Amino acid sequence: MSVTPLPSPRFWLPALLVLCASLLLSRHLHAHAGASAGLSVLLGAAFGIVLQRSRFCFYCVSRDFIETRDARGLLGIVAALAVGTLGYHLLFGAFLPDPSGGRLPPGAHIGPVSGVLALGAFAFGLGMAIAGSCISAQLYRLGEGLLSAPVALLGAAIGFVLGFLSWNTLYLRSLQQAPVPWLPQHLGYDGSLLAQLALLTALALWLGRAHRPAAAAPAQPWWQRRWPTWAGGILIGALGAAAFLRVAPLGVTAELGSLARTAADGAGWLPARLEGLDTLRGCATVIKDTLWSNNGAFVAGLVLGAFAAALSAGDFRPRLPGAGELLRALGGGVLMGWGAMVGLGCTVGTLLSGIMAAAVSGWVFALFAGVGLYAGWWLRRRAPGR
Repeated sequence: MSVTPLPSPRFWLPALLVLCASLLLSRHLHAHAGASAGLSVLLGAAFGIVLQRSRFCFYCVSRDFIETRDARGLLGIVAALAVGTLGYHLLFGAFLPDPSGGRLPPGAHIGPVSGVLALGAFAFGLGMAIAGSCISAQLYRLGEGLLSAPVALLGAAIGFVLGFLSWNTLYLRSLQQAPVPWLPQHLGYDGSLLAQLALLTALALWLGRAHRPAAAAPAQPWWQRRWPTWAGGILIGALGAAAFLRVAPLGVTAELGSLARTAADGAGWLPARLEGLDTLRGCATVIKDTLWSNNGAFVAGLVLGAFAAALSAGDFRPRLPGAGELLRALGGGVLMGWGAMVGLGCTVGTLLSGIMAAAVSGWVFALFAGVGLYAGWWLRRRAPGR
């Protein structure tokens, strides 16, 4: 009888120490920054583990489908959206029993739909293709030792500042009068749920028909195997609903944007007033006056969780990036930061959390980010030394 091999202590012991550090950070923040901050660390750590083990990277799974018709990753995203949609609709009735009255559920990422959203989503998709990962994937790949990730995040911070500088013009010309469509207001909760699940089912069937089985992966010990993407999607959908119930919708750009806004304001670069920005929903940015925020705690937990998962599987492999990779990371980061600022979030905050909340803005972001992603992939294929 064969014996299932156990991972070496050199894999699991460092991962265990990182997880212990996450728990200590959660306990510290619970005592000094509030229960929500402490819980945010744990939610972020769980999110980072699932992202890393299931390779939940929007650009990577899209590229797999474009190049080889491997639809497994995109089907994982569809699974996340379906489970999250069920979870959100189950919770909505507790927050807002009658959705037809013109009010929106508190905290849900339901944003305005306009040309600005489409342009921001396109810029974000283009940027993540150029940089090689979206912002959430840059964070989890930072836990894997991706040394170009800090450069991409720096570029995203610069992009946020550029977004703040262009905000007033965009808001006054377009966003100020833009509608904020929410499906339950027009279809009721039952109709909204059926419409979203029908659309996701149709998308899953189309992806399933287009899918071409990939070559079998080399045999690996159980602790090094990636999780099935559908399993990762189900876990992320459930985690999204739990985060919405206890703290806030999933999102990874609020802290980065707040740091950029605080730095730019301190340098005197920002206008005296950012028209209407603080009244809109999404990954909100603020001038920071405290060290920790709930989103900052979530992002810290995400990186720690991904770091622990990478260590446990032997996926932590730092390497020095080349000059071209750093330049692409910086340029792609700037585009992602600008797109996330004017789009009020990224592929997590606006796309995932928005679609789960039945916001039309989430679907619009997904469409135009996909177009931008394809354009970026096309450009990378034709760039020398890609």
